[in-house]
Amino acid sequence: MLACTGYAAQSADSKLAPHSFERRDPGPTDVQIDIRYCGVCHSDIHTARSEWGPAHYPVIPGHEIVGTVAAVGKDVSGFAVGDVVGVGCMVDSCQSCEACAKGLEQYCENGFTGTYDAPDKNLPGKFTFGGYSKAIVVDQKFVLRVPKNLELAAVAPLLCAGITTYSPLRHWNVGPGKTVGIVGLGGLGHMALKLAHAMGADVTLFTTSVGKADDARRLGANHVVISKDEEQMKSQARRFDFILDCVSAPHDINAYLALLKLDGTLVQVGVPAEPLPVKVFSLLFPRRHFSGSLIGGIAETQEMLDFCGKHGIVSDIEMIDIRQINEAYDRVVSADVKYRFVIDMDTLQAAA
Repeated sequence: MLACTGYAAQSADSKLAPHSFERRDPGPTDVQIDIRYCGVCHSDIHTARSEWGPAHYPVIPGHEIVGTVAAVGKDVSGFAVGDVVGVGCMVDSCQSCEACAKGLEQYCENGFTGTYDAPDKNLPGKFTFGGYSKAIVVDQKFVLRVPKNLELAAVAPLLCAGITTYSPLRHWNVGPGKTVGIVGLGGLGHMALKLAHAMGADVTLFTTSVGKADDARRLGANHVVISKDEEQMKSQARRFDFILDCVSAPHDINAYLALLKLDGTLVQVGVPAEPLPVKVFSLLFPRRHFSGSLIGGIAETQEMLDFCGKHGIVSDIEMIDIRQINEAYDRVVSADVKYRFVIDMDTLQAAA
């Protein structure tokens, strides 16, 4: 077993603190990765605090991982010691169901294995530990190649925020000639703006904050609409082919459905704690679609990284020391970050 250190929550109301544990030794198809950077996702906080149901403690969060290959199993092809690689929200899936056969492991019919707090098929009775740690061991099928031209720390959030927004944009064929709305400017929204702009769409940001207009345009918005201004919202009626809703707070989804054209689609990627009531007539006229999307499969995630490499796209980040993680959690909850925290994992040695 591989001795490892990380930062863990020991209970729903405890602060994250140093924790020693063991990872499996690399098997024939495994890649051992020394972690250099790990992004901080709101999902990390929900899990560490048991806000999405009881977690299995200790919990080591982190599923936006960039690191360097330290060792490979004898049957590994395509990765070598020294390669810079990434690991996202999944480290395994059944590989046999219809979804997995289509490269849609995120929709695995038997449940994919999350990077943290998921039953570990390689260590029966134990749960996976994430990227707030020194190293990780992952099957080669779930390891991603990182473009060499991108700032590595700023790549980390692409492994969740990037693919979460890229996948629906690609699935619904966003590109030149399409009018696209992005709701909310945060970790997800800022990536959606960059990606939709790079795809060639005409992009509008919807925000409640007048103060975000300049930043939205810097990130790729062609237009900015203040969503609490009724007149501005009315002026956008039946204008959009596609809207990506990145807001996780309660809001009136019908106000955005009203902005779709005939056969337009609104896709929800933000996860409000409470249901979003939908008025049926918001869908019936004029044949609108309300859908959802979850991260992306491994092949699509690699496609997203390659797209970002081609267009020079990374996340806007604030780098932190691992010892600042509890403060960072509080700041994420209060939306006090532009737009993603990333942990410099070199700081773990001093912290542990």
